[in-house]
Amino acid sequence: MPIQLTAEPRSDFGKGAARRLRRDGRIPAVMYGGNNEVVHVSLPEHETTLALRVPSATFEIALSGATTLVKPRDVQRDPVRRNVEHVDLIIIDAAEARERESRSKVMVAEAEAAAEAAATAAAPKGAAEEPEQAAAAGESAEGASGEGSQES
Repeated sequence: MPIQLTAEPRSDFGKGAARRLRRDGRIPAVMYGGNNEVVHVSLPEHETTLALRVPSATFEIALSGATTLVKPRDVQRDPVRRNVEHVDLIIIDAAEARERESRSKVMVAEAEAAAEAAATAAAPKGAAEEPEQAAAAGESAEGASGEGSQES
């Protein structure tokens, strides 16, 4: 299911206008693709930042009563603070949106399986074995560093 965002049209362009939008909690964006004309919009900062974390995300942008399916093409971030500064969105059709959605589910399932496998592999073997292993490791470390530091 596409992530739903509400966009506002924008008519001001340039660095000053973009800074005003960001100060108000909005991200400047542009939607293009297909036979459509370029549409300049602003998106809510928090919701857009969270939506961009989803792999292969598809957005359903509501603008002036109409909805458009888009995918992020380019995301520009501040090099120090890592805040989203601008987003380019490509208009897609419903078939591509379904394909991206299924791909996203597969990627999330693979990531969850990998995390679970890593958690089970890193689980401690038993409480009784840990002190013995720590003592053995400590003795070998002391023996290696203690021999070289004694000079006669």
